[in-house]
Amino acid sequence: MRIGIKRLLLVEDDRAIADLVKFHFTRAGYTVTSTPSGEEALILVDEIRPDLMVLDWMIEGISGIELCRRLRRKPATANLPIIMLTARGEEDDRLRGLETGADDYVTKPFSPKELVVRAGAVLRRVRPALAAEMLDYAGLEMDLAAHRVRRDGQSISLGPTEYRLLRHFLENPGRVFSRQQLLETVWPHSEDIELRTVDVHIRRLRMALGEHGGADLVRTVRSAGYSLDSEAVV
Repeated sequence: MRIGIKRLLLVEDDRAIADLVKFHFTRAGYTVTSTPSGEEALILVDEIRPDLMVLDWMIEGISGIELCRRLRRKPATANLPIIMLTARGEEDDRLRGLETGADDYVTKPFSPKELVVRAGAVLRRVRPALAAEMLDYAGLEMDLAAHRVRRDGQSISLGPTEYRLLRHFLENPGRVFSRQQLLETVWPHSEDIELRTVDVHIRRLRMALGEHGGADLVRTVRSAGYSLDSEAVV
């Protein structure tokens, strides 16, 4: 059973291996973006905000080890789950990869199916909300498999955009997101969408969540953005 789409950034310069990994992760329900370049990977991390990275040690330009080191130094990517994928199987190499910040280390040749399973294990350990089939917070329940939402046992009807908004909030309760951050994360193609569009869908989400009564769970933070907060004050 698929548990919802997660974003994978694959950094691998062997085309055949990249295609193989992409095939298996796509079949497992991931959205996969691939690049052979460490420099491009640094740009893509900011653009697509991946939930997981599979990173080859020996890549074009910046090495995988150096890329991992740079990502761990940045607050925005310090906790990004990273699996190192490499032909370097010596113990010292594995230790170096893990000490640099990799969450797991897979040596080539490898089983693509095992890699997918290990990726799921890393997500469950590092970012459990992404590996869950059910998200819940303050009486809200989102069944990712059935695509259903309930509040205090009452069904909530949401449009596709409101559903994506709520899911993002439920995966990050209490965290404040700016309109620009929400636009980049929730809208697949946000280039031609105005920031005020976020406000419109936030209002729709509020109305849907309040259909059966109860406190407003969406907090407005002046000059900052919105968050899902059980102590929300509009």
